[in-house]
Amino acid sequence: MTTASLQQGLVLLEPGDEFEQVYFPHNGMLSLLAVLRDGKAIETATVGREGVVGAMAGLGLYKSLVRVVVQMPTSLTKIPSSQFRKVATASEALRNLCIQYNEVLLSQARVTAACNALHLIEARFCRWLLQSADRAGGDTVNLTQEFLAEMLGVRRTSVTEVATKLQNAGLISYSRGVIKILNRPAVAKLSCECYETLLEQSSLLL
Repeated sequence: MTTASLQQGLVLLEPGDEFEQVYFPHNGMLSLLAVLRDGKAIETATVGREGVVGAMAGLGLYKSLVRVVVQMPTSLTKIPSSQFRKVATASEALRNLCIQYNEVLLSQARVTAACNALHLIEARFCRWLLQSADRAGGDTVNLTQEFLAEMLGVRRTSVTEVATKLQNAGLISYSRGVIKILNRPAVAKLSCECYETLLEQSSLLL
């Protein structure tokens, strides 16, 4: 196993790539994005220090079905998939954890799909901001509007409108790609129920 520090925006995997490494974040966040034929992409799940990317490689050769991007600067431990498979082969408990965490990611994808289809941009923005702050371990998130728009699958102007509204209300501050939550209870109130749902489902499955 080795450790590495990864910069924001780095693409670790594209759809169809074989997992050569299994990644265990210590901090920061990795995003899993579904990529459409026209090149557009939208976030379906995120992984922070609570999770792992590529765990199913422990059960056999495993190709990525999503793009994996470093959403926030991240330090992590990685292990070659071939070595991880050897360890998983010898441990039923580890194999079960691989399957359980895959269920966590599937649950995230289901909730995110419903959220994107049914909830307003403001609620989705707040949900995403709370998730990211949790992974960052504080109230400050470094992210450009362009990157955030891609994560939410909306236009950049829509992100600008929401961020400006929340800033004018004194809930966040936003400047040069740095978002700081100033009033977390108020942001949580504006968020859709998906934030709490994702927390609850993760705790049940793990």
